[in-house]
Amino acid sequence: MLLQRLSEAHGIAGHEEEVRAVLLEQIRDRVDACRIDGMGNLIALKKGTGSSPLRVLVAAHMDEVGLMITSAEESGVLRFAKVGGIDDRVLPARVVLIGPKRVPGVIGVKPVHLLDKGERDRVTESRQLTIDVGATGKAEAEKLAPRGEFAVFATEFIALSDPSSGYRTVQGKAFDDRAGCAILVELLQERFPFDLVAAFTVQEEVGLRGARVAAGAEKPDAALVLECTGANEVPTTRDTSPSTRLGSGPAITLRDTSFISDPRLVELFRTAAREKSIPHQYKQPNIGGTDAGSIHRARDGVPSLTLAVPARYIHSPSSILDLTDFENTAALAREALHRLPRGFVP
Repeated sequence: MLLQRLSEAHGIAGHEEEVRAVLLEQIRDRVDACRIDGMGNLIALKKGTGSSPLRVLVAAHMDEVGLMITSAEESGVLRFAKVGGIDDRVLPARVVLIGPKRVPGVIGVKPVHLLDKGERDRVTESRQLTIDVGATGKAEAEKLAPRGEFAVFATEFIALSDPSSGYRTVQGKAFDDRAGCAILVELLQERFPFDLVAAFTVQEEVGLRGARVAAGAEKPDAALVLECTGANEVPTTRDTSPSTRLGSGPAITLRDTSFISDPRLVELFRTAAREKSIPHQYKQPNIGGTDAGSIHRARDGVPSLTLAVPARYIHSPSSILDLTDFENTAALAREALHRLPRGFVP
């Protein structure tokens, strides 16, 4: 399963090589041209049937959140910095794999019976944590994990539910945004009325950087960003509307902190979903940001929309995704893109 391969691949922002290799293997024979730009984005062209002059960019980011080694201490433990938005609460006692050799390490945390008064009631900040790789001293630690090496969570992709039950959930890391990457690969299996430029982007988690370069170079008339967004419908202490819900279909973004979706594209996707009976929902406005935040500002402006697969616990060691949502996101993207020349005039 491609989603599993992508989930288990390592690729924090700035180190997307392993993910890119998997994707290049998948798309090489499906596209008319592909290249890797100076930033590391994988850009592919799928020529259209010729019935529409539009040039449409569809983007999904390859990078994931993770850690970077910053120093080693005399005791042999490693200091680190976060790469991307990671909540300090999910870090203690987690197993990570460091660098291309996948050196295992544990993020150290003081045992509960050694905590000082008051420590149980507050979150330990990441700057107070270290990674233990079993080294006996600084020299050994630096040899195992040099400064600047990256680390990702050691998470296995597994199925959580029996498909026959009708509830098809899986657990893994980096569904944000390997789910979007997998859907984009599916879209490249067919031709659309227009030329489709697929951009598997880098460094989204640290500032939407790769997408800015891709959009500027490819000059699209419109853009679709395929994402994975947080589903937080788990119980809370107060009545709070969730950003999205697992099992309720793809999430159409109306607005987030980085951009406002083009209303023509919103209507196009909404109509396609309704007429094809594809379950869908709307992401709670003004939360998070996506590559659309960079893409829509390219040149004199690119009408853009983000469509996302909901998943619980994104930006953590383990996320949960419903495969039916994943499939419906691909179905809605495919249907709406085929309708694009009829329902959108740039």
